Amino acid sequence: MLISARDPVAEAAVALFGDPLRARIVALLATEQMCTCHLIEETGARQPTVSHHLRVLREAGLVDTEPKGRFTYYRLRAEAVAELADALGGLADRAERAGGHYRPC
Repeated sequence: MLISARDPVAEAAVALFGDPLRARIVALLATEQMCTCHLIEETGARQPTVSHHLRVLREAGLVDTEPKGRFTYYRLRAEAVAELADALGGLADRAERAGGHYRPC
């Protein structure tokens, strides 16, 4: 099975690892739930940039939101990260089996 641009595993992996700031946001959300203002303070990034990365992570199913008064808190979905890890492990297994196999031209 090839990973295509529409493969949910590939899309989730890119969402998680595709940008250093996004990876930092994920690492921060792995320790506690935070709102946008916390993430801005921790990363030094501007609000539109943080909001963009949070949207990408939500669309990939890696982050959930919870309204708390005037603020929206974000949390990393541990089960989604675990599923992604399992899928990436399967991809690594396929890559190992493919070693030395060449498609003829």
